[in-house]
Amino acid sequence: MTQCEMILKHMEECGTITSWEAMQEYGIMRLASRITDLKKAGIPIKREMVSHKNRYGDTVTFARYSIAGGDRNG
Repeated sequence: MTQCEMILKHMEECGTITSWEAMQEYGIMRLASRITDLKKAGIPIKREMVSHKNRYGDTVTFARYSIAGGDRNG
């Protein structure tokens, strides 16, 4: 299974994916590049920027991707 296929399957089954999840679950280090590949293949991808406090109390911002119009989380 290709990285794009793994990401697409994850979004179909779980609703969303972040770069941390892609790295932890699949060893994918460049999620944004694979998202670009999926978009070029015609998959409608939605990006939501999320802010969260890290373990040091600093606010960090990251992207959460889903299939547009078909995600399970909104």
